[in-house]
Amino acid sequence: MRRLSLPLIASLLFPCAALAQDASHAAFDQVLQAQDRDTHGDLRAVVVLRDGAIVAERYYNGETADTLHDIRSAGKSITALLVGAAVARGQLATGKTVGDYWPEVAGSPAGKVVIDDLLTMRSGLAAFDEDEHSPGNEDKLDEAPDPAAFVRAVPAATAPGTLYRYNSLGSYIAGRVVENTSGADLETHAAKVLFAPLGITRWSWGRDVAHHPKGQGNLSLRARDTAKIGQMVLDDGVVDGQRVIDAAWLQAALAPRVAIGATDRYADSYGYFWYAKTQDIGGKKIAVHFASGNGGNKIYVIPTRHMVVSIASSAYGKGYGQRRSEDILKAILDADAAQM
Repeated sequence: MRRLSLPLIASLLFPCAALAQDASHAAFDQVLQAQDRDTHGDLRAVVVLRDGAIVAERYYNGETADTLHDIRSAGKSITALLVGAAVARGQLATGKTVGDYWPEVAGSPAGKVVIDDLLTMRSGLAAFDEDEHSPGNEDKLDEAPDPAAFVRAVPAATAPGTLYRYNSLGSYIAGRVVENTSGADLETHAAKVLFAPLGITRWSWGRDVAHHPKGQGNLSLRARDTAKIGQMVLDDGVVDGQRVIDAAWLQAALAPRVAIGATDRYADSYGYFWYAKTQDIGGKKIAVHFASGNGGNKIYVIPTRHMVVSIASSAYGKGYGQRRSEDILKAILDADAAQM
């Protein structure tokens, strides 16, 4: 006897709900198809999940479902998840300093920074990625022949915990701290505690000259897999009934710890390497948490809509990349609201 699937049973028992679902999916498809008209040639993928299932998916400009895509600084948010895994295992405490876990930089300004301040971009170090002359600027870190010596040499600029300054140095340091506390290469650690439980089998991770994976970014993943990470966050750290990341850590990481709306038009607040913004959709306020990378790479998590929107984009260094991704998100939320 042929066994009916749950979606088919649901469509038979609740035909109106099934029709509404089909209409919603069609509306999402229209939003994604509209991006075919984008003339920049650097949008790569949009994947939309609802309740853990793909409800819309489209690839652009040569990208496919199997393409690995560099999500740039959205990788910082993944580093935050790896910090959380170390905290849950008792290997790391956010109230301690970098030097407690990385003796090589102990005694330097970086070594004195409390992990909590590191994770909220309030280390007080002279590191600001928007200023090419900043001593701890990301480009200078990438060019450093000895990354540990570079970290030790970055001076303090402000009192820790007082001023938000976007920088990649802090997330690089966080990655090195996780390596030291876990006793494993950051990529090896991620494969074990995050990628394997999510069924992520392919990725590529850029490394520094000392061969350490870059906790600040340059992690390449498939769009479906970044969506899986977003779904895990949406599901409070649980995947297929198994705990992957501690729920308390996710709550802490997504909490609005620093107000940044005055300096960032695309976010209201910052947590532990995760952003948040409340979108106004048809007069309704919708809270969105997200990972963000150069060029418009995003992992949007929308709890009240039970949705995740993953966007891959290669508009690196182009101002329109971030704007386009937010416009896509808003169009998806508008389409969803129209079906409610």
